[in-house]
Amino acid sequence: MYSHLEEETRARAVGAALGNEPFDLILTGGTVVDVGTGELRQSDVGIVGPVVASIHPTGSRTDAADSFDCTDRYIAPGFIDMHVHFESSMLTPGQYAAAICPRGTTTVFIDPHELANIAGVEGVRYAVDASRGLPVRFVVQAPSCVPPLPGLELSGHDLHAADIAEMLSWEEVGGLAEVMDMGGVLGRDARMVDIVAAGHESGKLVSGHAAGLTGPALQAYLSAGIFSDHEVFAHVDAMEKLRAGMTVELRGAFDFVLPLLVEELAKLPEFPTHIIAATDDLFAATLLEEGGIDDLLRRLIRYGLEPTRALRIATYNAAYRLQRTDLGMVAAGRRADIVVLSSLEEVAVDDVFFDGRQVAHGGVMLESVSEAPSNPPLDTIRLSAVTADDFVFRLPGVPDGRHRMKVVEGVVMTEWGEAEVDVAEGVVTVPDGYLLNVVVHRHGRIPATPVAGLLGGWGHWTGAVATTISHDTHNLSVFGRDPSDMAVAANAVIATGGGVAVVQNGEVVSILELPVAGILSPLPATDVARLQSEVGAAAQSIGLPPGPLTQPLFSVMLMSLACLTGPHVTDIGVVDGTLSQLVDDLVLS
Repeated sequence: MYSHLEEETRARAVGAALGNEPFDLILTGGTVVDVGTGELRQSDVGIVGPVVASIHPTGSRTDAADSFDCTDRYIAPGFIDMHVHFESSMLTPGQYAAAICPRGTTTVFIDPHELANIAGVEGVRYAVDASRGLPVRFVVQAPSCVPPLPGLELSGHDLHAADIAEMLSWEEVGGLAEVMDMGGVLGRDARMVDIVAAGHESGKLVSGHAAGLTGPALQAYLSAGIFSDHEVFAHVDAMEKLRAGMTVELRGAFDFVLPLLVEELAKLPEFPTHIIAATDDLFAATLLEEGGIDDLLRRLIRYGLEPTRALRIATYNAAYRLQRTDLGMVAAGRRADIVVLSSLEEVAVDDVFFDGRQVAHGGVMLESVSEAPSNPPLDTIRLSAVTADDFVFRLPGVPDGRHRMKVVEGVVMTEWGEAEVDVAEGVVTVPDGYLLNVVVHRHGRIPATPVAGLLGGWGHWTGAVATTISHDTHNLSVFGRDPSDMAVAANAVIATGGGVAVVQNGEVVSILELPVAGILSPLPATDVARLQSEVGAAAQSIGLPPGPLTQPLFSVMLMSLACLTGPHVTDIGVVDGTLSQLVDDLVLS
């Protein structure tokens, strides 16, 4: 994954640093942010091709083919996002790069886990091919858990150790992606043991997913040779993992974690090198309106983290974890991935340089972003049209009358609840204040038999939402109370090759078409962001609650995540994520 510079370039850089030949470019008059020492130094930066050749006193060199004025501004390394599923933006790689580059992110460590669940190894190959030559460096990971929890859900493919080893052999692949099957790791499941071993044998990074692990379980997970995690839901969780030696991939999804974590970090005698920045899952709308890594850094600084330390977690610390000694600092010999900031505290990115060339200014790309030739996965919805009858909640064999049954309470972070329901001829009447969630397998590997469960805590709905983005297996997931509305929404996304549709009174009121793997749009980022906002607003107008995450639509898209604790509805059944088991009988009495 390390991209070596040509010897001719190195030779030119050596000559320029010694003053024997000119630089290609000098950044003049700025203050270099030294993320290694934490110092701010008035210096000029000499660049040769894609590499920094010299950091030297301001004005001491003028011999360059070109110069760029950074007076009264800061020169810092480009940001590195150390855990991201770019598919959650719903953008293809080129448009994703166009969305994040102007805000200062120049390297991403991507886990194309969503594509792999739909298209297997070929989905990962698409991500590799399409990301070549972009003004953002894509370092790809080999998805480790496809499907995440075998037996509890079914995706489009099953990947085993041989598939993982093949992907890890690719030059563009920098490691094994988040190992989500924590039970398989701790229980020494043969499949997961072989997959993690393939990661270790490759000599590349092995990334983790340690949601809720603490005490002996956390120590055991680390002992399996998995040393990072982004599933942090509380500051005490983050601190336990840091003290255990685990690299914390800090994301901004749960803002309430950040202020208390900053307070805890301030108490430490040394600032840890094993805390790094990540975005994980962000919509295009969020990236364009609020930002990604830059937004996380702004919030950390606002909550009291010293600006150079905030920048360090997205630069030096990240490069250290990525094992890329050519990234992460503005220093001689490093790649000239550079951001020019007008304010450190606001992380105000004015200009972005990638491999020594200016690629963005004032939040806008300066060069067109073109993806390399690739084979995007199309026509991935293996479903025929559905009917309203598919969205009638049935409990076969349950006698007529009123019964108590288990329901899924909460949004994303769920727990078991109970509700009283009326049953007549095996059909359940959805009680007031509850919602029906129906999941249908969409990959054509098993019969498309609808699986239903009741949701509590979702408010009063007057319509339906259907989505083929349903992490992580991306089956068709439909939410509503009226079977006719639910069928209309489902058929709308089936007909478009995937997407998200909102229906009210039998009419599609908003739709986002996602024909690439049923999860990505080929449209420009600005168009996708607008459609995401429109569909989100439409969903809220029929009753979707705001939810705990950055975008309300994430609530419906994450409800089938069997790897999270609590109950969830998948294409195989209603599952208990805490116990990692199917729940066969929902009726209590």
